[in-house]
Amino acid sequence: MKCLSVSQPFAELIITGRKTIELRKWNTNFRGEFLIHAPLKIRTNDCKRLKMKQKFITGAIIGKAELYDVKKYNSIKEIKLDQKLHFASKNYQSKTFGFMLKNAKPIRIPIPCKGQLNFFDVDLPKTKMKKKEIISEIIDEEYRYQWIGHH
Repeated sequence: MKCLSVSQPFAELIITGRKTIELRKWNTNFRGEFLIHAPLKIRTNDCKRLKMKQKFITGAIIGKAELYDVKKYNSIKEIKLDQKLHFASKNYQSKTFGFMLKNAKPIRIPIPCKGQLNFFDVDLPKTKMKKKEIISEIIDEEYRYQWIGHH
């Protein structure tokens, strides 16, 4: 499954559904569901600016989201108009791309993982259930847990 490293506190904002645009200097043809990885480094200045004081999970996959489109920004003015969707600081660069995200969800148990640049592939462990040969990806298990736990 594809994975993307996003620094904290922005990874947290994505998995809680508050950040729906991830700004990047590069474009991608990838569309679909991917995992959110939080690298070890935390952007402390952005935590202060956004008034986020909680303890962040780092060095792990912490959630998933769906990339459904990429928006090309041609000016700083266009980027500023979407400020409440991407939460980036004022240091914009023109010709930036906005990855449009939806269906973001946290996972209950973070999966330790080393990040990489751009989208990268992650092989998730498989889980066998009882004696049956039913094999489920850990993300599907997580979804069932969240659904059952809230009903």
